[in-house]
Amino acid sequence: MASKMTTVCEYKPGLEGIPAAQSSISYVDGQRGILEYRGIGIEELAQKSTFLETAYLLIWGELPTKEELEAFKRDILYHRRIKYRIKDMMKCFPETGHPMDALQASAAALGLFYSKRALDNPDYIRKAVVRILAKIPTMVAAFKQMRKGNEPVQPCDHLDYAANFLYMLNEQEPDPLAAHLFDVCLMLHAEHTINASTFSAMVTASTLTDPYAVVASAVGTLAGPLHGGANEEVITMLEAIGSVDNVHPYLEDCLQRKSKIMGFGHRVYKVKDPRAKILQSLVEQLFDKTGGDKYYEIAVEFEKAVEEKLGYKGIYANVDFYSGLVYRKLGIPTDLFTPVFAIARVAGWLAHWKEQLGENRIYRPTQIYTGSHAVPYLEMTQRDPYPY
Repeated sequence: MASKMTTVCEYKPGLEGIPAAQSSISYVDGQRGILEYRGIGIEELAQKSTFLETAYLLIWGELPTKEELEAFKRDILYHRRIKYRIKDMMKCFPETGHPMDALQASAAALGLFYSKRALDNPDYIRKAVVRILAKIPTMVAAFKQMRKGNEPVQPCDHLDYAANFLYMLNEQEPDPLAAHLFDVCLMLHAEHTINASTFSAMVTASTLTDPYAVVASAVGTLAGPLHGGANEEVITMLEAIGSVDNVHPYLEDCLQRKSKIMGFGHRVYKVKDPRAKILQSLVEQLFDKTGGDKYYEIAVEFEKAVEEKLGYKGIYANVDFYSGLVYRKLGIPTDLFTPVFAIARVAGWLAHWKEQLGENRIYRPTQIYTGSHAVPYLEMTQRDPYPY
């Protein structure tokens, strides 16, 4: 008879709470609702910085000088366009495909065109960072156009990073307030310690593959509904609720069925996500200028109801709850919400890639084996034809 053995060591599902690296990139205090990038509070960055300056801070470890930032912005502007062969490849994607799948394939394809691997060369690292930050938004916007049978909108050289992306989506220059608020959204999503997609990036990076494969692996991880895809699900939920009057019945039904409430709860935060607070203020600024939205009214009432029922468990609104409302108001299609998340999080992925290269050791965790040992091989005639 086959014997069963187990490995004796502590097991934490999902590696919850187990340190997998040392990092100086970002810091989270989930009990007090604190998020810092390189020691600077997210609230201060949202008020004073820009996405590209914040990306520079995350990747190179300090705020850039005026000259450094201008050079960084110039380089990214120069590399916004994508090669025609990548566009030709994207035109072959099915129009019904999810934009995250298109983005993952396109990000991986970049590595074919920039295949030199010089991970000990600072110039190579800088060029890879610039190309990825510059081209990911262009690819997201291009697929949005091409799946409708349109040619991609070319980047506009006089528009900054956030405004240019909104322009490429609709070929209309965005309102300055809309562009500014979108830039803040990118900052808020740029980094968040070792979440699932960042860990995926770090594991891939530890093999010393190219940074395009690193980003592609992270995009694939971000696509899941338990990670980046949650903001799409929030809009679907608010549409299903339909009215403020239906908030409490809908919540009660969720609680009875023990179904997941999208946009609430976090593995780290036990108070309201500080990014959700900032995003809520952005929603209010947008609606003050452009008019109200019934889904925002539903969201506010739903958040109150969830806090009343589940706040004692440390379940509060997270970053996904309000981000979709901002993107919706900016005219971004729902299935592009997660690719927009990826545009922002590329900064964090690249920061961890660069940090990983500093003291690299390939990831090789262990496991707890729960299977059998010394199982005899059964000849075909001895096997149960219907084992299931």
